[in-house]
Amino acid sequence: MTSPSYAERRSELTTYFDRTAVEAWARLTSDAPVSKIRATVRAGRDTMRANLLSWLPEDLTGRRLLDAGCGTGALSLEAARRGAEVVAIDVSPTLIGLARERTTLSAPGRIDFRVGDMLDPALGRFDHVVAMDSLIHYATPDIVQALAALAAIVLAVWVLRPGPDSVAGLPDASVHLSTDTLAGLPAMH
Repeated sequence: MTSPSYAERRSELTTYFDRTAVEAWARLTSDAPVSKIRATVRAGRDTMRANLLSWLPEDLTGRRLLDAGCGTGALSLEAARRGAEVVAIDVSPTLIGLARERTTLSAPGRIDFRVGDMLDPALGRFDHVVAMDSLIHYATPDIVQALAALAAIVLAVWVLRPGPDSVAGLPDASVHLSTDTLAGLPAMH
């Protein structure tokens, strides 16, 4: 269950990313020429995406990954190239449409692009969750709740499946949480 402030902010973000900023994001996330400032932003985003991807195994075959707030799908595409089954979700129908256009030929059938809420329990369970720049738009209490919800869908898989990505294997896991943080998460049944 999300808070009223989360739902209100998500609605504002839908309007912003679907109407106001869509052209800027389309250009920024493409190879199109951009201003020097935007080129710096593009390079920073590329570096951040590479860093996030470096925390994941090179071979994601057989793994489910949630790209929460996928935007134009660049991270989703790379995860699919590594073999992941990707569920990529964003609040902006226009950005999801652009992501589909950009990935149709590169990773057919490996990315399920969806418009909606990254916290929707119907999305299922995942081996990895990545939320690049999607939580920064929310108030701190809503971020904390969102992180707990996202962590719970990953931890449920770790607890049920022993191996290198179990809770004991956190250094190789997508979500790095301290023991104190784990103790504060809602119980999983």
